[in-house]
Amino acid sequence: MNILENISLKDYNTFGIDTKAQSFVEITSLLQLQKALELTAYPAYFILGGGSNLLLTKNIDALVLYIALKGISIVEENDNEVVIKAMAGENWHELVLWTLENGYGGLENLSLIPGNVGTAPIQNIGAYGVELKDLFVSCEAMHLNSRELVEFEHGDCEFGYRDSVFKNAKKGQYVITSVKLRLTKKDHTLNTAYGAIEQELQRQEIIYPTIRDISNAVISIRQEKLPDPKKIGNSGSFFKNPVIGQKAFEKLQKKFPDIPHYRIDTDYVKVPAGWLIEQCGFKGKRVGDAAVHEKQALVLVNHGAATGAEILELAQDIQKVVKKNFKIELTPEVNIIK
Repeated sequence: MNILENISLKDYNTFGIDTKAQSFVEITSLLQLQKALELTAYPAYFILGGGSNLLLTKNIDALVLYIALKGISIVEENDNEVVIKAMAGENWHELVLWTLENGYGGLENLSLIPGNVGTAPIQNIGAYGVELKDLFVSCEAMHLNSRELVEFEHGDCEFGYRDSVFKNAKKGQYVITSVKLRLTKKDHTLNTAYGAIEQELQRQEIIYPTIRDISNAVISIRQEKLPDPKKIGNSGSFFKNPVIGQKAFEKLQKKFPDIPHYRIDTDYVKVPAGWLIEQCGFKGKRVGDAAVHEKQALVLVNHGAATGAEILELAQDIQKVVKKNFKIELTPEVNIIK
């Protein structure tokens, strides 16, 4: 096992924050993971996946386990459906492309989401009307203390909006090693009503879209709205879209008749966090190298040399002003290490 010391994590997080790991090891097998967790020389472990939903504000004084488990396989199949198993270190978008190449439907709306497979259940990733929980069958995870491999069924995961049991009751106890997803082989359910997918399909003059058409539309929309982490450091949407009660929404709507919103049910309404941030004048605001993206106010960016603390300070300023102006608490979607 090749354990490295005092390693920069700049290339291991999409914000491009140059923090250091006291110790670092790349995990490529379950046996290697088990052996790493048996080491007694390290007081703590830090699990690192694709680094796409992470803001590092300090050095990591622990053994960083970089999860690089690879492999995609079919575990069940019939005429209509297929269950695939993807290892935690697989890149999420590359997995989506693999499903499309094989004609499997379900993940197309989740195209171009950054990160790796292993962190997808933790966040219950979602986009354009689809969430991971809609396709999820189960995941395997290794307990950090017992090193036991446990299977979590759908109901065990307690999925919520960008939430799961792994962010709550089981936080810090497991490392996810693989995920199983149920996809369609034919008669695919196409989700085109959310966001700008229908407009993009119309722009491309596509009347009868395929799953690949939907994926391409989502990719086009995301590329237009969201910056490429390879070009400018970012972690995608920094805040969750807040869900507020009907009465609170009615008060806001009286003051802001054009406020965009998505109705959850008769009692709750989701309001775009990006719109709230933009109304507060933060869109395009830059403080040193920490900034709010000029095209999408929901995205905080690192123009090169920003520290995690500087990005966090900007995020906290946004939270304060939004709360003052709208009486709404913005909750970070990004996992902040502080």
